[in-house]
Amino acid sequence: MVLSVVQLTLAGAAWADLLRRTKQAVRGPKWAWALVIAVNFVGPLLYFHRGRVRPPVTGSDRRADPGERRTDVGGGTHPGSRLPGPAATGAVGAASRR
Repeated sequence: MVLSVVQLTLAGAAWADLLRRTKQAVRGPKWAWALVIAVNFVGPLLYFHRGRVRPPVTGSDRRADPGERRTDVGGGTHPGSRLPGPAATGAVGAASRR
């Protein structure tokens, strides 16, 4: 019963995604992918993995090294951190005051 729900949910999500995409955003004919999606778990997973064309990475999302950490997020004083640095929290010197 649970597997049936999972299968139908995957198929429904894949069909909804297929309907929203233009034919340029799908590899191959859309009618063929609609049939493939109907095949058990394999169809929707195959569509999500191979059937969709991913948009090219542009602008600020492009990095020279895919493993490079972003340092421009958050606004904290420590690069790559979403938290303020020790100076902003008053933690610097707090141990020496004891």
